[in-house]
Amino acid sequence: MRVRVPQQSGFQSRQISTRAAARKLFQEYPFSFSLACILILTGAGSLLYTTYVYNTYIVANLHNFPEPVANKLRRALFYSNQDVNPKKAVEYYRQALAVADEIGMDPFSNEILGTKIALAGLMEKVNQHQKAIDILEIVRADCKKWLQTTGEQEGRQADRTRILAKTVAISIKLGDLYADEYIADQDTAGKNLIEGVETALKEQKRREDEGTLDGDGPWMSNEEMGGALESLANHYEQKDQHYLAAPLYLQCLSLLPQTSCHAVVLMNNLSISLAQQIPPPTAATPPPSRSALVSSARTWAQKSLSIAAGIKPPERNEECDVGCAVATHNLGEFAEMDGDIAEARRRYDEAKGLSRAIGFRGGVERAEEGLARVENIVG
Repeated sequence: MRVRVPQQSGFQSRQISTRAAARKLFQEYPFSFSLACILILTGAGSLLYTTYVYNTYIVANLHNFPEPVANKLRRALFYSNQDVNPKKAVEYYRQALAVADEIGMDPFSNEILGTKIALAGLMEKVNQHQKAIDILEIVRADCKKWLQTTGEQEGRQADRTRILAKTVAISIKLGDLYADEYIADQDTAGKNLIEGVETALKEQKRREDEGTLDGDGPWMSNEEMGGALESLANHYEQKDQHYLAAPLYLQCLSLLPQTSCHAVVLMNNLSISLAQQIPPPTAATPPPSRSALVSSARTWAQKSLSIAAGIKPPERNEECDVGCAVATHNLGEFAEMDGDIAEARRRYDEAKGLSRAIGFRGGVERAEEGLARVENIVG
């Protein structure tokens, strides 16, 4: 079964909970609901990155800006978030950057890069997605040029690490923007995501081979690396290239604590990716059989249930609860694929009960559809 899931936009303000969004997506795409869950988290991750930049480099650090710049930024923030007026906000952002340039602030400092990223975030917030892309493309190009020149100089190792990480984050964000419904350029989205992931992995390998040099500073955390890999996995999943998505989801799992609700989601994603994939044949190795793939998918769905069962509040959240209902439903799907109608009926009935207990109406409806389908098979 091949399913396409709409990409969630990162900077948009949504008056909707993750759970509510998950319910809606499950209703539309029951079989790949766990992929929908991860895409909701991908969007949330992009939003969190922008919020992190906003809070860390601008709001919390206005004292780091010279007063003439800080004064312009306060007005930009006011018109971005309180008395919302995008035109005035953009003008004050531009004035802030112009004043910063005039007084000689480092254009590659966290503060100035953060201001430019915040401006791109504002553009996305007001649905000017192409302008957001244009800003980020310019920022990334400038960072790349800096890395090729100043970044190679002695004593700039820490700055090199910081700016290289920024280029990775911007590449991943550009991938999200190109893939969203407003631009819908999947090829360019893929190129940006691949560039971001390859850059991150190349730097990681350099450090493993050469060791960390004096002044390098820490590279991306496991969480950050996992987020980049997830974005690329989601891209492949949307293109029905499940055989490329599955190993990325598996790699993401290796970077996460196995006792988290997010691990439950990733296991569900991996399960669905395995069940749907048709690997291309190779001269050396024949592709795995359909039954073998479904068996592997079942194993990961069962493992997600086992992990979720051991997660207790406060670590346990709604993602775990809905993930359990979905994994159980998917086990019914897998059983139905194998022709095991009794097991499919049992799993659908269990999924219906779980969904009902947490108020997950979409899950109840899909489980009822599965039950009706297997009853028709029985006759």
